[in-house]
Amino acid sequence: MKETQGMNGTGKPASRRALIGGMLGGLGATVAASTVVGAVAGPALADGPAGHGGKAAPRPVAPVNQEIAARFGPEYKTLPAAAAGVDIEPLIAMHSADDIAARRAAMAGYIWKGAGLPTSLPTVEKGVDAPDFASLTGVRRIDRLTVPLRYQVSAKVYDIVPQRAWNRRLALYHNGHGEPFDTMLRTVQALLDRGYRVMAYAMPFHHWNQQQIADPKDPATLLPNPSHRELPPWESEEFSTLTFFLEPLTVTLNYAQATYRPKSVEMIGLSGGGWTTTVYSALDPRVTRSYPTAGSLPFFLRAASPKPSPTTGDFEQTKASFPGFYAAATAGTSDDFLDMYVLASVGRGRGQLQILNRFDECCFNGVSHRVYQAPVRDRVALLAGGRPDQGRWDLLEDATHDDHTISPYALSVILWDLDTTNVTT
Repeated sequence: MKETQGMNGTGKPASRRALIGGMLGGLGATVAASTVVGAVAGPALADGPAGHGGKAAPRPVAPVNQEIAARFGPEYKTLPAAAAGVDIEPLIAMHSADDIAARRAAMAGYIWKGAGLPTSLPTVEKGVDAPDFASLTGVRRIDRLTVPLRYQVSAKVYDIVPQRAWNRRLALYHNGHGEPFDTMLRTVQALLDRGYRVMAYAMPFHHWNQQQIADPKDPATLLPNPSHRELPPWESEEFSTLTFFLEPLTVTLNYAQATYRPKSVEMIGLSGGGWTTTVYSALDPRVTRSYPTAGSLPFFLRAASPKPSPTTGDFEQTKASFPGFYAAATAGTSDDFLDMYVLASVGRGRGQLQILNRFDECCFNGVSHRVYQAPVRDRVALLAGGRPDQGRWDLLEDATHDDHTISPYALSVILWDLDTTNVTT
């Protein structure tokens, strides 16, 4: 097992034992109720806000829904064979700030073929009519941002301005591959109620992004709206279809920073949007805190998800689709998603809470994630020098329901974490 090191605040490497000791001393007070009963417990991500008598409000807790649990077999309660005896630490290739910078550069190099993250801005239409968001209350106005992409494709993003005084924090919400809007609207409404400005995203060729695409062999010919599985003909050595998924985030975030300059950027995503949240928060350190939900598992655990069997992920989530992207770590000796969890979490004011639904009707369900929760959390803490303000990671196992959603319970934890995060950037 490789020894990992962080910095102890003096510029000298800190030993694993010293850092873990410091974490237990400094974070021990926050190891209150942190995950659902029956899940692996982990430290709360932040001190709670002052409650009655000046005491910190605890992180929300919810028990396992026993009525739902009774309908599921033992594979939803015990670690699968794929997790037995696996040493997780060697699968995490991030050991230093240099490793993080190199991995992030490799990701961007693959996506934009060496050109780096785009510096362009979207076109902006202010005060548009947006029927998909008509049920929201407390909205001052909605702007539509349009990001031109390749092959006559564009992405539309809705920038929702709250009626109440803006808290100078921007939240990005990314929907999945056709998930109904109820989860998105419930989450966006809760953020608006807290004074967040919210940008809402849809997956490429889904929802308000349905459109034609130019034939890669004959750009003058437009082809019908493709599914993600039909994108391989557009992938080449000169162009990656990953830009359809990730470039809209970069360009719209460029706009936010150039115009209204939020002091922090949070990101929440469900399903395919959870994958996007995982990848993009790893790629762009401008994202402060991220909450990917039902969006990924490390590759070695994909086949261990009990339903459907196996959970391989969508086109953009597989090594077969993008071997150069997902093999960009250390010659296949690490797991890219474990590395991405670390990349998304280390840095001043940064952190990630991964949310997985134990009884999810779709994917990434079961309890296999328990095998990597502590190693990832500890690696982030080590790289952060034992300082929560320099990086935090944790996992919430939600066993309160059997839907493919961000449950009311999970949303309450997200909001608690956002409310209790002291943003210093």
